[in-house]
Amino acid sequence: LHELRRRLILPIASLAVLFLAAFIFHVELKIIFNMPMVWALHIDPEMTKRAGIDPNEIKIFQAIDVMESMMASMSVCFYTAIFVAFPIFVYQLWMFVSVGLMPKERRLAFLFIPVGVIFFYAGALAGFFEGLPFYYYVMIKWVANDPITVFRPALASYLSNFVLMTLVFGFIADIPWLIMVLVRVGFVTVDQLSKNRKIAIMVNTVIALFVSPPDGLSMLLMMIPLVGLFELGLILSRLMMWHHRRMTVKEEAAELQRMAAEE
Repeated sequence: LHELRRRLILPIASLAVLFLAAFIFHVELKIIFNMPMVWALHIDPEMTKRAGIDPNEIKIFQAIDVMESMMASMSVCFYTAIFVAFPIFVYQLWMFVSVGLMPKERRLAFLFIPVGVIFFYAGALAGFFEGLPFYYYVMIKWVANDPITVFRPALASYLSNFVLMTLVFGFIADIPWLIMVLVRVGFVTVDQLSKNRKIAIMVNTVIALFVSPPDGLSMLLMMIPLVGLFELGLILSRLMMWHHRRMTVKEEAAELQRMAAEE
């Protein structure tokens, strides 16, 4: 417990400092969080006007509650601090857990943990620049074709959806990493995953059904990257196991030479 408490001090302190630093720029951060929606509004300006909002309007969201704008600023700063401090939390957790691991397990985990974090950040950034604008564009288009609805999103609702979808894109990008981990620990093999590719496609279809907007084209556009990530995981897993077998053969040969030299 003493070691765990010691490992939590730096991440919590970093989170507090980053939160205070982010609060200085809370206006700029809210504008950044708003950018995917702005990009979505300008994909088809005429459709956006039919939805009931001017794409050139600066103030897009409405604050329904008295404290909604202030709480949104606090939330944006908190989410930003977590996003930046996440590697610090992961590293301190790794330092706490690695003490109880064997040397081979420690090397294996040290390889996979940074890769998982990198894949997550790559997915989150891809969602911010590409996925979220398209997602919001489809939602705006849906409202534009609705004869009884006007597009006036609430600020708090948008922030919650923004964070949720960013996490979804980040975790989806971790699919190749997850496949590599399962293959490396021996839970499944690459050949087993290849033979059951139909099941993987079905699972990806279900994920796309829940994540994408409710139309066939959006589901298809979401499913294609999911299948691509699955195939990328298989390719990386094959390369990883090929390298692992080579290293195992070299280690065994070196061990035999050492034993022969001792004899």
